[in-house]
Amino acid sequence: MVSMFQEHKALFFYHNINGDFMALKSAITFGLVNIPVQLSPTIKNNDTSFNYLHKKCLNRVNYIKYCPHCKKNVLNKDLIKGYEYGVDKYVTFDDGDFDKLKNDEDKTIDIISFVNIKEIDPIYFEKSYYLKTDTKSKAFALFKNALKKSGKVAIAKTVLKNKTYYAILRCNIDNIIMTTLYFEEEIILKEDTIDVKYTEKEMDLAMKLIESMNGKFEPEKYKDDYQDKIKSAIKTKIAGKEIKKAKNKKSVSVKNLMEALEKSLKEKHA
Repeated sequence: MVSMFQEHKALFFYHNINGDFMALKSAITFGLVNIPVQLSPTIKNNDTSFNYLHKKCLNRVNYIKYCPHCKKNVLNKDLIKGYEYGVDKYVTFDDGDFDKLKNDEDKTIDIISFVNIKEIDPIYFEKSYYLKTDTKSKAFALFKNALKKSGKVAIAKTVLKNKTYYAILRCNIDNIIMTTLYFEEEIILKEDTIDVKYTEKEMDLAMKLIESMNGKFEPEKYKDDYQDKIKSAIKTKIAGKEIKKAKNKKSVSVKNLMEALEKSLKEKHA
């Protein structure tokens, strides 16, 4: 029998032979209603991958796990997790130990409450997954449409990859999106109160500048220019040519705040 820890490890972000993501099986518990679902990632990494090479011969380097005590290389199957509670003193954990810490509730996405999303600062948002069901589930459809009709988001508790998470479930177009949240103790943002005086005219100009820059959130227009430059540079290198230095935009330094605001407004209306 596969342990729950092993199941999570095998299914979560695991690629099959076609390179596709395998979904993590779970279930939404909504009161006494249990709704089987699958979690799939909503994000793919768009960064260009590089390998580390030996500068002298241009061959890839290996990352070897080495035990200085035994003076030999160590295979992954011979590794266990250890917590250092004193200098060079460890308690060890294996999959069985982690299994004992879990109960059946950890396998589900347990709905705790429903809140207004405006109450949640986006700084708490971590990773997002979309939830789906294999079959035509009446319970899933009912939950999704009730959530949409309520105008709220669900606060839920679950376990992913051996870690407890609180998350929000919300409707996005016709999907249910689950976004894991950071814990309060993980947020290191500190209040920064600055006692600086400014004039009413400066505030008025700042508000006019904001108004002149009003727009809509259009993610399809936001392009990763740096990755495009990287890919172009790779083609240039393959062709045996030198990369040309990027041209920097001329920056204008305006020391006077009022002058900077007025000049910015003029440029927007030009």
